Amino acid sequence: MSKRYTITAALPYTNGPIHIGHLAGVYVPADIYSRYLRLTGNDVAFICGSDEHGVPITIKAKKEDVTPQDVVDKYHAIIKKSFEDFGITFDNYSRTSAKIHHDTASEFFKTLYDKNEFVEEVSEQLYDAEANQFLADRFIIGTCPKCGNEESYGDQCENCGTSHNATDLINPKSAITGNVPTLKETKHWFLPLNKHENFLKEWILEGHKKDWKPNVYGQVKSWIDDGLRPRAVTRDLDWGIPVPVEGGQGKVLYVWFDAPIGYISATKEWAAREGKNWEDYWKKDDTTLVHFIGKDNIVFHCIIFPAMLKAEGSYILPENVPANEFLNLEGNKLSTSKNWAVWLPDYLQDFPNQQDVLRYALTANAPETKDNDFTWKDFQARNNNELVAIFGNFINRVVVLTNKYYDGIIPEPSDLSSVDQETLAAVKAYPSVIASSIERYRFREASQELMNLARLGNKYLADEEPWKVIKINETRTKTIMYVALQIASALAVLSEPFLPFTSGKLKNILNSRDNSWNNISNKEILLPAEHQIGKGELLFSKIEDAQIQVQLDKLEASKKANEAANKAIEPQKEEITFDDFTKLDIRVGTILEAEKMPKTKKLLVLKVDTGIDTRTIVSGIAESFKPEDVIGKKVTVLVNLAPRNLRGVESQGMILMTENEDGNLVFVNPDVKETANGLKIS
Repeated sequence: MSKRYTITAALPYTNGPIHIGHLAGVYVPADIYSRYLRLTGNDVAFICGSDEHGVPITIKAKKEDVTPQDVVDKYHAIIKKSFEDFGITFDNYSRTSAKIHHDTASEFFKTLYDKNEFVEEVSEQLYDAEANQFLADRFIIGTCPKCGNEESYGDQCENCGTSHNATDLINPKSAITGNVPTLKETKHWFLPLNKHENFLKEWILEGHKKDWKPNVYGQVKSWIDDGLRPRAVTRDLDWGIPVPVEGGQGKVLYVWFDAPIGYISATKEWAAREGKNWEDYWKKDDTTLVHFIGKDNIVFHCIIFPAMLKAEGSYILPENVPANEFLNLEGNKLSTSKNWAVWLPDYLQDFPNQQDVLRYALTANAPETKDNDFTWKDFQARNNNELVAIFGNFINRVVVLTNKYYDGIIPEPSDLSSVDQETLAAVKAYPSVIASSIERYRFREASQELMNLARLGNKYLADEEPWKVIKINETRTKTIMYVALQIASALAVLSEPFLPFTSGKLKNILNSRDNSWNNISNKEILLPAEHQIGKGELLFSKIEDAQIQVQLDKLEASKKANEAANKAIEPQKEEITFDDFTKLDIRVGTILEAEKMPKTKKLLVLKVDTGIDTRTIVSGIAESFKPEDVIGKKVTVLVNLAPRNLRGVESQGMILMTENEDGNLVFVNPDVKETANGLKIS
């Protein structure tokens, strides 16, 4: 029976193109799911759009010396075209700068405001005096209070996925000027999540314990167990949707209040265009709402947005939020700032008409339960050893032999052998097997079941050997080819969610327009005898080593560019006098003890005998030296540096370091006459 579904995919920030991490985490699985639902006869609204109000956009605009509108217009067009060219079948791809979205988000805010669902508070927020502005979200960088990542943003740590407030950061710095911000009072509206804590416990912790992914359930449970607190829904910014109530001048809606409402406004836009009622897809209890997101968006889609919907009172809640983990690239974390990524527009240019190869590689290696690594060698192997050698090989043999023996006309079968019957029964079982995996959001598993169907076809041909049988039994050969063509027809339909371009090619070759998933199990015959098929064409082409080397060379160039940027020589600091220099008390010391500071990447805690005392010094050398390697080392110490508290430990001096010609840290070492850079110790 047909059901109604609203499927949303996370709104991408319009501050850059789409890369493979976005595709693997959100858009490919969401498209597989939506395509499958349509094939099985369901009413689907697959919704997405550009998120154009995030702080990263304003940062990009400042760097490029253009307006935020210039940035979003540029990247919205790039992203939308990339999705279309890649075959992502959104029913509507909208944008949050659209008037319908501004109106919808403003109306939603006013509804909650009129219902007294907000708490108005004057609080201290981080402020950059030099930039003359409050620092929201990505305008702040500091140490994550949970995992110790020293490059966490003000709203979220991309290392551990934790969401937090900017004031929770340790050692925060302004991303605009690099200054240490101060605290300044400002008024904002807050959504009191604590008010909805009991509802969220009942709805998620009791209602979805069994059917939600462990990573999603676990992160939500951790937040709820820690106790929910009010969350600001407004920001002191000039880019975004103005706060639509008295006292909101100079403030905008917080992007994580604004953005998920984009799903609703995009549905409204689509429904008006298609002559549908948008409320059926958001307010009817018989509609299933599913959010596809990455793990860094779990809290917003499982706690904040549901709390907003519950507070408003007329909306349905998500049935599932199948968030994926992160995809790494060649052993390193994807990074847009370091250009360590495979960008979708570049892929489409470098591998024309090979969208399905990337779709398959990303699905077969999907980060569904843990972070996974994309490598170009694996991409090549997936194509050559699976798509070409298994799927493509089977179809090519069937089509070539049918045209060779029967001029492309499907032959009339004779009595089916037990092998024929078993093979056709197995084919009929595959729709439910693949469907079961898709409906449980196990797309990697589903893709391998599809490949198993192609393997079944290859095995059948290899065992039955029609190219040999034709010489001694033409009647049996007709039956073999008839059965093989039924397998090919099933592949044409079942591959559509995973390999849509390939599916279209195969349907053209087979001259078949049957798009019904259920027909494979229910119909006795998929392609009848006397049906004319077309000429063969290769579904997939082998990817050569030289093509892969081009991509590896691109990444190597990015790595070298980043290294060069990090080695940039800083300008000379302002001059000091000799009297200034004589104030420095530099002594030779010996490291007695060393240990790694917990939850940090760079810091070692050292006990150093300076000759006048033994003191604790915290030094940022942990990425260059192991603790056991520095014990007993003679070091040069600035002993009269004012003490500084680092992560709860008072550091009472500084170890002097320099870099060698390879850019590696070395001690300014009193044991040698000369160090790199010509610094002499006397």
